[in-house]
Amino acid sequence: MKNNPNKENSLRHVLFGSLIGTTIEFFDFYIYANAAVLVFPQLFFPGANSTVSTLESLATFSIAFLARPLGSAVFGHYGDKIGRKVTLVVALLTMGLSTIAIGFLPGYASIGIAAPILLMFCRFGQGVGLGGEWGGAVLLAIENAPPHKRAWYGMFPQLGAPIGLLLSGGTFLILTDSMSSEAFMDYGWRIPFIASSLLVIVGFYIRLKISETPAFENSKKEQKEVKIPFFTLLKSYKNQLIFGTLSAVTTFLVFYLMTVFTLSWATSDLGFTKRDALLIQLLSVLFFAFFIPVSALVADKIGRRKILIITTAAIAVFGFFFSYFLNSGNATLVTAFVCIGMSLMGFTYGPLGTFLSELFPTTVRYSGASLTFNLAGILGAAFAPMIAIWLASTYGLNYVGFYLTAAALVSLVSFLVISKKVHQF
Repeated sequence: MKNNPNKENSLRHVLFGSLIGTTIEFFDFYIYANAAVLVFPQLFFPGANSTVSTLESLATFSIAFLARPLGSAVFGHYGDKIGRKVTLVVALLTMGLSTIAIGFLPGYASIGIAAPILLMFCRFGQGVGLGGEWGGAVLLAIENAPPHKRAWYGMFPQLGAPIGLLLSGGTFLILTDSMSSEAFMDYGWRIPFIASSLLVIVGFYIRLKISETPAFENSKKEQKEVKIPFFTLLKSYKNQLIFGTLSAVTTFLVFYLMTVFTLSWATSDLGFTKRDALLIQLLSVLFFAFFIPVSALVADKIGRRKILIITTAAIAVFGFFFSYFLNSGNATLVTAFVCIGMSLMGFTYGPLGTFLSELFPTTVRYSGASLTFNLAGILGAAFAPMIAIWLASTYGLNYVGFYLTAAALVSLVSFLVISKKVHQF
């Protein structure tokens, strides 16, 4: 099938294909995040101290972020060499099979230390798969986009994050409402991991129907291929890699503070039930989802870089109100706090994929965009929930807010000094 983005059905395939893949990937990723707070501390890391068990569980959560740059390098190499389509299919399968396997793992009580080791291995597979998925999905969208709509097209894969979070959070909410705590801990938590196989089959089918992007095809025709994209990045695009990574750090940090940290803190220290905490989170995700397309529309009007600078400055200010909202213990204030944070997340996340992709030429774009995004994940998210819990427990919630503000200032400086050059598509 020829790739013709001017055909309506082809355009639908492109946008739905970029959206469905990231939805599946983030659904898989977030069901792990929910389980890492609600289930895994007791099942895989039992101990006398619940805080230590939670921290050990969240440490396995971090593994995927450490694996994501590896996925970016491997899948980015092949995505820049042989094409976006095949690479995206393999990345989806890597993530999907790793997630399904988690649903069948025995707990610590059955096989001892082998249980958390197997869990870490599967989590590593999730990270490798997602490291290759995101960049390809974004490129699938924006390399088919007209120049004046790149942020709009680029926000479709970004929408996969809130949709995946809604599906995962909603699934856990339904399960906790429909079965006893004992049944949920025994087998109920496994259902979303195993059921993700259905989503993977759908995504696999859709991805096979999509043809290669015009930008990649043109690059191949003009023989602009580079031998090893990763080495070319390090040699010729160091500044884009460094400042692109630092500019995206705050996006990750604000998200995981609003989700994983807040879910953990609300259920352990504020006295919220798991159900109430999940409901607050699901409500906030609607704000996240709403502001992704809004930010993309604005970004196509005023520029990707400008809206990211404005939003990052707002996040820096938001960090100073962290303790005021959360320390209140008031459900309304806590809900408002998380919704505001996720709204800011939507504003920064919507145009981010397009912004990072425009830093690199076609020949190294898959590798470059993926690496900057996923290296930012390590710095901004891999250890963020653990650091935040430690700061809050040791110094108070004020310092979690200062942590967010400091990261936002680093990102703000990076946006200001990064190259303004936009590469051709």
